[in-house]
Amino acid sequence: MKKISKTEEEWKQSLNPEEYHITREKGTERAFTGKYVDNHDTGEYLCRCCGLGLFDADKKYDSGSGWPSFTNPLEAAHVAEEIDNSLGRTRTEVLCAQCDAHLGHVFPDGPGPEGLRYCINSASLDFKKTDEDQD
Repeated sequence: MKKISKTEEEWKQSLNPEEYHITREKGTERAFTGKYVDNHDTGEYLCRCCGLGLFDADKKYDSGSGWPSFTNPLEAAHVAEEIDNSLGRTRTEVLCAQCDAHLGHVFPDGPGPEGLRYCINSASLDFKKTDEDQD
């Protein structure tokens, strides 16, 4: 996969301040405030920074955490993982594999055979509805 690289100024021009803080500075939106927490449309979630397909809406579920949660990514190669030792504990950070945008974290407490919960910030995502859901 070809990496997308931009300067910080280029990212600031293409993202609003919240999106920039979350995706480029590894921020987190407040629980239950993201625009996709209660989205139940069918479609695909894309990286807000580069447009790469990340998660299928069919894999989204209500985890009760306050963030959009998914059982697995659209393609394993589309997400990267890094160890995150911030906040005094070890977590697994999830990044867009194409542009290194911070997406959220993955936890081993999800449903399904994988047992994973990809807990993702709405501000790091765009959503593309499938044709049957579009007005």
